[in-house]
Amino acid sequence: MPTDEINALERAIAEITEIATGFGLDFYPMRYEICPADIIYTFGAYGMPTRFGHWSFGKTFHKMKSQYDFGLSKIYELVINSNPCYAFLLDGNSLVQNKLIVAHVLAHCDFFKNNMRFSITNRDMVESMAATADRIAGYSVTYGTDAVESFIDSVLAVQEHIDPSLIQPRKLGKTHLLEAKMKERKDTPPGSVRPANPYNELWDLDKSADVQDTESSSSRAFPPEPEKDIVWFIQQYSTVLEDWQRDIMTMLHDEMLYFWPQMETKIMNEGWASYWHQRIMRELDLTVEETVEYAKLNSSVVQPSRQSLNPYYLGLKIFEDIERRWDRDKIFEVRELESDTSFIRSYLSKELVNDLDLYVFEKKGPEWKITDKAWENVRDQLVLARVNGGSPYLVIQDADFERNGELLIVHRYESIELDLKYLERTLPHIYKLWGRGVHLQTVVEDKKAQFSYDGKKVQRKFV
Repeated sequence: MPTDEINALERAIAEITEIATGFGLDFYPMRYEICPADIIYTFGAYGMPTRFGHWSFGKTFHKMKSQYDFGLSKIYELVINSNPCYAFLLDGNSLVQNKLIVAHVLAHCDFFKNNMRFSITNRDMVESMAATADRIAGYSVTYGTDAVESFIDSVLAVQEHIDPSLIQPRKLGKTHLLEAKMKERKDTPPGSVRPANPYNELWDLDKSADVQDTESSSSRAFPPEPEKDIVWFIQQYSTVLEDWQRDIMTMLHDEMLYFWPQMETKIMNEGWASYWHQRIMRELDLTVEETVEYAKLNSSVVQPSRQSLNPYYLGLKIFEDIERRWDRDKIFEVRELESDTSFIRSYLSKELVNDLDLYVFEKKGPEWKITDKAWENVRDQLVLARVNGGSPYLVIQDADFERNGELLIVHRYESIELDLKYLERTLPHIYKLWGRGVHLQTVVEDKKAQFSYDGKKVQRKFV
């Protein structure tokens, strides 16, 4: 970028930062970098500037970069939730494009800093991911690239199934089954037969002194309560994982905890950034040509989509409606306390549903048809689609299913069926991580169904 353009951008950044601060936005120190398309799309595919290597990231990069090369889509910027906050601008952006983007990312950074869901995220995750990449590269040298990548395939297949609660529930204890089995081997005389149930020792880990020794372990469930954090549970209690595999699962679990708030607040976050880039751009002294360019760019960002829900558009309209119904102080309160589910449930009004012409549609035979326009049902359907960050809500119900150490996972069904093809492709990955049979119970066509994988094939039955 020529020196005069860099100087103009620096002046624009200073002016926009002053305006944003005057509006009350509170953000971390900002760092801006101008990057060519290859770098921007690499960051977009990996999700961060530094991350471990995996074939799936290369596949995503190829798809995104091809769409850019053919003019089908364009990433203007990327912003990283960190302190300081990093924003990467695409080389070749016009000054007006960069002005809008700077205003947009300042609002994102304000959201990262102040929204409750981000309060416990690691603000040094760029450095942490670089360290993770180095450790995984070391494991690839020691154990082979194919073995490490194959294992990561299985972890990524279930990576969304973590527990991102701000207040973490009491876990079952740090002792995992590997340690229990080591104790079992120590206590079992040579030549004797060990019990068939690998969890017998575990039942006694937390037993209080006043519990009778005669209590049968068969009457006690494991886990005691349904466990949402499937990745943590398998990492902690699987008997087939090696130390390096547990280490990788722990690192990827931490990475997913970092990304999770962005999944829970997609509509809010983009709506907040869109709201503020519009407010800030109105304060700038743009020429006629710049105003026209900005109007075209802004309309492409916040216009409604015919095929899917545009989070920029919906979030913007809800924030504007909140300001209209209350005041500007109220939107700051909402920005701090809500996630997408509570945001939609509490603030998507009947009038707004009608104004935005929102409705529920389903595929009936070969055609898609509108099935419901009642505003409460539209609101509730949007809420359901955002539960658990948009991922199915699964819990481990029983880690000793049928008394042989198999894993029973239950889908907390809320009127949205699982993708059965995806389900059947995922069960073998869970089997690989757990080392024993895996069963998943869900609802198919209003009937309770169970899918099971025994290491050879997936079977399904109605139960």
